[in-house]
Amino acid sequence: MSKKKLELESMSLDDLWSLHEKISAILAARIKAEKHELEKRLAVLDRGMGAVVQPGEAQPSDAKRRRKYPRVLPKYRNPQTSETWSGRGKLPRWLVAAKKSGRKIEEFRI
Repeated sequence: MSKKKLELESMSLDDLWSLHEKISAILAARIKAEKHELEKRLAVLDRGMGAVVQPGEAQPSDAKRRRKYPRVLPKYRNPQTSETWSGRGKLPRWLVAAKKSGRKIEEFRI
């Protein structure tokens, strides 16, 4: 290896630069070929699992969709603003304030 190192050190700047450009071109071609080969292998592997979703693309239409839940009718109503609450999830602010003032939740039942 020391002999090759001596050869590189004795080369002119122009020769070294042209060698660098040749090496860069060969590396770029090999990287491109390797990437193409990996994409082909990925496509073969992915045939059984569906299409590949690239970043930034929408999911295919046959992708798992969210289950539709039935519409829940409101059970409680704020008499001042007519806001409603279905009884699910976190208590609305108006109902929390009413409970703190001593009123019962059943007073707001529709």
